[in-house]
Amino acid sequence: MWPTLIAVFAATLSLLECSPAGVNAAEGGFVDPAPPEVHDAQSGAAAVLSENPRTSFHGKPKSLPDGAVTSDWANFLGPSRNMVSPETNLLKKLGPGAPTLLWEMQKGTSYSSPAIAGDRLLYLHRDEGEERVVSLDPETGKLFWEFSYPTDFSDRYGYNNGPRSTPLIDGDRVYTYGAKGQLHSLDVATGRVVWKRDLAREFKVPQDFFGNAQTPLLENDRLIINVGAPGGPTVAAFDKTTGRMLWGAGTEWGPSYASPVAATVHGKRRVFVFAGGESRPATGGLLSIDPANGKIDFAFPWRSRTVESVNAATPVVIGDKVLVSATYRTGAALVQVKPDFTHEVLWTSDDLDLHWTTAIEHEGYIYAFAGRNEPDAGLICVDLKTGKTVWREVLEWQEKVELNGQTREVYESPYRGFIMKVDGRFLALGEHGHLMWLDLSPQGGKIASRSTLFLARESWSPPVLSRGLLYVTQNTKSFDGQPPRLLCYDFRQQ
Repeated sequence: MWPTLIAVFAATLSLLECSPAGVNAAEGGFVDPAPPEVHDAQSGAAAVLSENPRTSFHGKPKSLPDGAVTSDWANFLGPSRNMVSPETNLLKKLGPGAPTLLWEMQKGTSYSSPAIAGDRLLYLHRDEGEERVVSLDPETGKLFWEFSYPTDFSDRYGYNNGPRSTPLIDGDRVYTYGAKGQLHSLDVATGRVVWKRDLAREFKVPQDFFGNAQTPLLENDRLIINVGAPGGPTVAAFDKTTGRMLWGAGTEWGPSYASPVAATVHGKRRVFVFAGGESRPATGGLLSIDPANGKIDFAFPWRSRTVESVNAATPVVIGDKVLVSATYRTGAALVQVKPDFTHEVLWTSDDLDLHWTTAIEHEGYIYAFAGRNEPDAGLICVDLKTGKTVWREVLEWQEKVELNGQTREVYESPYRGFIMKVDGRFLALGEHGHLMWLDLSPQGGKIASRSTLFLARESWSPPVLSRGLLYVTQNTKSFDGQPPRLLCYDFRQQ
């Protein structure tokens, strides 16, 4: 009799553990609405490298210089999610033909950047009615595998209808987050699905202005996402192995377009989320969260009063301070995290208004391309200690462009570009496809050398650097008719 009762109890417990509304309640009082099924994705052979019909190959890269430091770029905004790269021995001067194009892949619609780890490059884009994950060889653009799923996402304002999020590579797994909230865990070797979730549907999150744009944060074994469910959770952590929700945090703020970041502050790990989606009235701001259990240390409101606005610039952690910034007449705030994990606002700045680009801190100063639109965008330097603007400059030049068979001279600028701190210098990608080495100091900013990679609008995806190779996405048709592309350049020192 007892063995029978024990067996019945074990079976009942197993059913409860699998029940979405049963035992699987996450910390924070939230219930996982739909724990996913986990699949064995490693059955069968790994994918074999093959020719990619979308790729045009132009040449092999130079050998890596002796002593060059290299790294993976397996994450959004680089190894530390802050546009700072440890790589060295890079190309010193830009100009016509420099850097050299190695390969290019015609892509669909997206604002995604690639992620690179070892011999794999993962990229997410859209082909007609499908979002597609491709696994490529980083040096040749050849194809390992493709995985796709249907989507009907439509940008409410007529922008790009593709995904915005960058893949996240962790060992033998890659995680992707689609424009409509489709979260996938895929096996890197085969492209097979390990688990998947439809977070927008499961958490009943209405489509925001521009779809889902954040890249999930991996902190230890947890995928942390600003889900933004009505009534909560604002932020949720999912087990990277099973996809089950481990905790939920917050009840008020929706999903922003900024990606979460993690840092060690006062000897403890914390996750910082710049939340705030479409709401009336417009609400959002910075959350400091303990990644172990989802406990919120503090919530600092920082959001434009304009309903049709976005929090899109990823927070920048500088020691025990966190910088947040937004446009739409919002500006920046520097928040200090105290030892008891309360907070204090050190300063605010109307000038430091970042739309989606990431600020770079260097030797006590903040450098960034600020401004909401192209006409009002400029390069800015702000004193980290005081928040005072040291200088603001519009970098501008004349350039000859072929338009409709005629040569014209136009004024060009980086506008709302991205800055990367690397090799003791500052590399910038302008939003029309210009690559620049910048000289930046409290005395001013200037272009040291410049190259036109292409001329196309909406180059809003940050550049990626791994093993001396630079990857750039061209998101719209260029002025000379080139379709959207993922491009790989040799950036190794000659």
